[in-house]
Amino acid sequence: MAARLGHTIKAALLQVHSIAGLALALLLALIALTGAVMSFEDEIVDHLNAGIMHVALREMPALMPDELVARLKARQDFGQVSAVTLSIDPAAAVRVRFARDEQGTRPASLYVDPYDARVLGAPRGEEFFATVRRLHRWLLIPGDAKGWGRQITGIAALGLIVMLVSGLVLRWPRRARSVKMWLKPNLGLSGRGLHRSLHAVIGTWVLPVYLVMTLTGLWYSFDWYKDGVVWLLARPEVSAAKMQPKMSAKTPRASARSEPAQPIGFDQAWTTFRREEGGRFARALLTLPPSPGTAIRIRSWAKDSTLDTTRDEFRIDAVTGQLTSAERYADKTFGEKIIANVLDIHCGAVLGWPGKLAFMIAAALMPLFSITGILLYLSRRKLRRPAQAPLGRLVPGE
Repeated sequence: MAARLGHTIKAALLQVHSIAGLALALLLALIALTGAVMSFEDEIVDHLNAGIMHVALREMPALMPDELVARLKARQDFGQVSAVTLSIDPAAAVRVRFARDEQGTRPASLYVDPYDARVLGAPRGEEFFATVRRLHRWLLIPGDAKGWGRQITGIAALGLIVMLVSGLVLRWPRRARSVKMWLKPNLGLSGRGLHRSLHAVIGTWVLPVYLVMTLTGLWYSFDWYKDGVVWLLARPEVSAAKMQPKMSAKTPRASARSEPAQPIGFDQAWTTFRREEGGRFARALLTLPPSPGTAIRIRSWAKDSTLDTTRDEFRIDAVTGQLTSAERYADKTFGEKIIANVLDIHCGAVLGWPGKLAFMIAAALMPLFSITGILLYLSRRKLRRPAQAPLGRLVPGE
C-alpha cells in the first residue's frame, strides 16, 4: 500500500515537473542567459570606458556640481539632468545622468571633466546592458516595472521553485548518503540515459544557486513577497516605514500649484554631505527628487566598500541644506543588511568574483535543462506508443 502511494505521488510530481518545464523552458532559458550576460557588467563597462573615467590632475579646485551642470547645458542641451556621481578622487570624472524625455526614453549618460565640464564621452556598453536588464527583468514588455513583464518573470520564478522541489524528490536515490550517486553523472550512457543523468546530476549541482536566485528574484516581482521579507527580517519601525503606501502622484501636483516652484540644485546638499561625511566616502550619487519637492537623495559608498549595495543613504533639503534623514549601512541589523544586499545575493556578488562566476555558470547552464528536459519528455512519449499500438490495430479500416 505504501509503495503504491509513493508511486502515485511520484507519478503526479513527474506530471507537474514536466508540465511546468515544458511551459517555462524557453522563458527560463531567456531569463537565465540574460542574467549570465550581466554577471560581470561592472567590470566590462569599467574596462570599456577606462579612457574616459579619469582626467589629469590640475592645480585648481573642481567645479561645484551646479556650475558643472550649467556649463554643460550652455554647450549643448542634452536634456534635464537627474543625477550626478561625484568622487573624492580628484582624478575621477563626474558621471552625469539625465531624466526621461516626454517619449519615455532616457538619453545616454555622460562622463564630464570635473574641472571645466568638458564632455569626455558617453559610456560604451551602457545601452546594451540597459536593454539586457530590461529583457531580464521585464521581457521588454511596455511599462517596464509597471507592466506585465514583472509579474510574468515572477511566475516563472515560482514555477522554477516547483520544478526544483519536485525534481529533487523524483531523483532521490535509494542510497541517499552516497555522494557519487548525487554528484557524478554517468557519461558512459547514451541517448535517454545520458540525458537523464545530465539533467538530474547537474541539476543537483546548481539547485542551491537556483534556489537563491529565485527566492531573491521574487523580491523584484511581487510587492506582497517584498513586504513579507521586510516584515520578517527588519525591525518593526523599519518595516512600518518601508511598507507605507507611496504618496499618490495627485497630491504633489496639487501642492505644486499652490506654491511657486523653486529651482533645485545640488550645491547645498553636496556641501552639507561633505561636511557630515568628511573623507569617509569614496563616491556619492546625488539624485534630484523625481516629483515636486526639495529633498535630494544621496547614496554614498565607503572607501573599503566592495559591493554596490553596501552603501549609506541620506536625504538633504536642497534649499536649506538641512539633513532630513540618514540611513547608514553599519547601523543596520543582520536582517536589514540581507535586505540591503538582495541584488548582490541574487547575482552571487556577496561571495566576491568566485561567487559571481559560479552564479554566471549556473545561469548559463539553464538551456541544458530545457533541452534535456524536452528530450526526456519526447522519449517518454515514444516509449509509451508500443504499449498503445495493439489497441490501435482494433480501429476499423486499418
